[in-house]
Amino acid sequence: MPVSRTRIAILRRLSRLKKEHKVALGAGAALLAIVPQVHNATVASAATAQYQQDLQQPQPVNKADTTLAARKAAIRATAQSLPVVRTVHPMSAAEAAAQRYLSSRIDALGASFNGDVGIAVQDVQTGWTTDYDGMSRFPQQSVSKFWVSLTAMNMADRGLLNLDAPVTMRKSDLTLFNQPIAALIDHDGYQTTLNNLIYRAITASDNTCNDFVLWRTGGPDAVREFLYDKGIQGVRFGPGERVMQARIAGMEWNSSMVGAGFYRARSALPMSVRQSALRNYLADPVDGATPLGTVEALARLKKGELLSPASTSRILSIMSNTKTGKQRLRGGLAPGYSLAHKTGTGQVLGPVSTGYNDIGIVTGPDGRSYSVAVFIKKTSAPVPQRMKLMQDTVRAVIDYSRQTQGLNFARHQPIRSQPAAPVATYAAGAAAEAIQSLEEEDGD
Repeated sequence: MPVSRTRIAILRRLSRLKKEHKVALGAGAALLAIVPQVHNATVASAATAQYQQDLQQPQPVNKADTTLAARKAAIRATAQSLPVVRTVHPMSAAEAAAQRYLSSRIDALGASFNGDVGIAVQDVQTGWTTDYDGMSRFPQQSVSKFWVSLTAMNMADRGLLNLDAPVTMRKSDLTLFNQPIAALIDHDGYQTTLNNLIYRAITASDNTCNDFVLWRTGGPDAVREFLYDKGIQGVRFGPGERVMQARIAGMEWNSSMVGAGFYRARSALPMSVRQSALRNYLADPVDGATPLGTVEALARLKKGELLSPASTSRILSIMSNTKTGKQRLRGGLAPGYSLAHKTGTGQVLGPVSTGYNDIGIVTGPDGRSYSVAVFIKKTSAPVPQRMKLMQDTVRAVIDYSRQTQGLNFARHQPIRSQPAAPVATYAAGAAAEAIQSLEEEDGD
């Protein structure tokens, strides 16, 4: 089990614990803080095997039992089963307070939004992560262009693809929805490079540019292979823009649907067909991604674990120039903070909007970074409310950043010579703090 997958498994356990037992926010933060930098650590094979078995055969849970005693027991049980690595020093009170603040803000934002939303934030420096419904799969829509670009750049790093070689786009390459490059493709075609197409796919979310790059890498299977090889968890990749969008609408793709033809074909469908197709897509999105898996991948990208240094710098520079979604995550930035991001927007049916997303990396004036993902599966909330949710998420991250400025995070680096062990061995204090938080919030 690759170490990055172990970390996702730990996050999944905590997310489920919080959801099923209504564990206090402070408790979840305290427990998750016990396992910083797990993806950089070496986890003992025995502990990993035992933990895998525990995930596959979880203990029976009485979801109706939300008494304080049951919630305390849930925390103790989780603390005893998590494989972790000993850290150099315990967490400071200031850092714990900042983590509790951000966890509570993320939970409040998710709970108060009128729609099905998932949010996750990771402190890239420490690996500490918090979320709201972080393990559910949400439709990515154009967020998936991010994975296509990473796949192409990874192939270039390996000498398998020349991103600067000239390529010619034809009218037969056109797709649907947003494709500004269509205006440049005449009867002789349009000559460009894959590097230019990647730039357009990310910054302008051009579907045709992305589709062209996708098939030059080898198609959807190439992206799925990249995700697997890099140990990126919780992320699916669909069949490509044309086929996926047609199926979401209740159709099968054909060449007559290029451009405006798609709208004509879709409008001719019975409403019941469209509703059924959209409902099925949202129930199990073929391009689904978890917020936690997404922020983990973003953090690894920032740390240079997915691409070469040159390609890492290149993709982050491109994402910093994204023109779409200026009032989504970007709208919450404060002076001195920057954002490298990718947006996504799905189809609309009646009052329901789907796949309204933004993911990215926020970097502060001190150079510290935070990966952020906000996915809205479906909502009838007006666009300004959706934007405000994303902006407020970034504002909460910036508040956390300011609260933790100047703290010494070096202690979070694991001692690699130490074997993994149950949390109870090294972190009884943290579990006690979690239980104390429960008692305070319940007034017990």
